[in-house]
Amino acid sequence: MPLIEWRDDFSVGVDRFDDEHKRLIGMINNLHDAMREGRGKAALAEVLKGLIDYTNRHFQHEEKVMKEHFYPGLAAHQKAHEELKKRVLEYEEQFESGKRMLSVEMVEFLVDWLKKHIAGVDKEYTEFLNSKGVV
Repeated sequence: MPLIEWRDDFSVGVDRFDDEHKRLIGMINNLHDAMREGRGKAALAEVLKGLIDYTNRHFQHEEKVMKEHFYPGLAAHQKAHEELKKRVLEYEEQFESGKRMLSVEMVEFLVDWLKKHIAGVDKEYTEFLNSKGVV
């Protein structure tokens, strides 16, 4: 059973971003599964790196569209993205250096952040972007 499942109330009204959010949810589930299955450090590192890389691409996509349409909340949205990237990079560095194992705490942090970010910060752009024809 997945750790987190897509729900319709996660939709931000922009198909591309919803699809990317679904993929992020799937990647978090894959990381959780890899941990539960006791996969080795190299396998976990690969899953974590993929999640980080995809998250960065998703953030770039969101920010590009917001910038193109002069979204007034862009700076605050970028700040939220930067805070997550910083936190996740800290986890990755600690994991790679052996100072920290990938843990349930980290996965729970990612799940909690994703849920709150989609349902809160991302939903703030829905009406604005939809009014600009972005669906």
